Amino acid sequence: MTDDAKRSRQGVFFAIAAYTMWGIAPIYFKWLQQVPALEILSHRILWSFVLVLILIVGLRRFHRIKPVLTNRSQMLRLTIATFLLGGNWFLFIWAINNDHILDASLGYYINPLLNVAIGMVVFGERMRKVQLVAILLAVTGVLIQVVSFGSVPWVALALACSFAIYGAIRKRLPVDSMTGLWLETAILAPLVLAYLLFFADSPASDMTANSWNLNLLLIAAGVVTTAPLLCFTAAAQRIRYATLGFFQYIGPSLMFVLAVWVYGEPLAADKLITFAIIWFALALYSIDSLVHQQRSKRA
Repeated sequence: MTDDAKRSRQGVFFAIAAYTMWGIAPIYFKWLQQVPALEILSHRILWSFVLVLILIVGLRRFHRIKPVLTNRSQMLRLTIATFLLGGNWFLFIWAINNDHILDASLGYYINPLLNVAIGMVVFGERMRKVQLVAILLAVTGVLIQVVSFGSVPWVALALACSFAIYGAIRKRLPVDSMTGLWLETAILAPLVLAYLLFFADSPASDMTANSWNLNLLLIAAGVVTTAPLLCFTAAAQRIRYATLGFFQYIGPSLMFVLAVWVYGEPLAADKLITFAIIWFALALYSIDSLVHQQRSKRA
């Protein structure tokens, strides 16, 4: 097996792991439903900062941080990506704990098609006709919901756009996944720490007064956050961005199952029609990708 083949195989493994963990993440955040979303976000960032710092020290990777810190262009792009990621995290937590798991699922179904479009516009990847049709179908599905039902799936659109743009920026940055994640959390850590110390006023904001199991859940936010994101950035650096989008079906599919059959969210007509059109678009995209891969192997 060639080095490129090994790298691609590793990318596939990382992609599957990342999207599976993201797909079942609503279970974890439902356990913290009594905690405000901004506080959960703050714990995600702080404990991720601590966990990744421990990994960097243990693996002796501090030498990788300074070149990024001293590169103004890279730090600027990383900062932009960081705030996109922070917004995405906050909105995802809010959606889960306010019974909008279906909206989150829809957003991450739209995301692969956005990845295809970004792959063409930003990375110069060629878009085949069927891929273009799939993207237009997704746009049509959203427009039908807006025009016919008067409801804008803003949660889904915001989640899809913020994460697609974040992934595109991170793909272009020559920063490994662990170093990048630590710098991202380091950028946000002072802001959320100030929030927890001076502004948070929920019953769970004082960890010394919490039960041990609640504190353990809050600390576990570091693992829940770090593990899938490290896998995602590792995958993004090993396989084509459009290919990476293919594996994103895993996450929203698991969320859809949790929303409808575990947490009992109603599947209204507007959402059902939009889901159906986007599922059809994704089916077209998948079939086209498989056919193209088979032709490439024969060639």
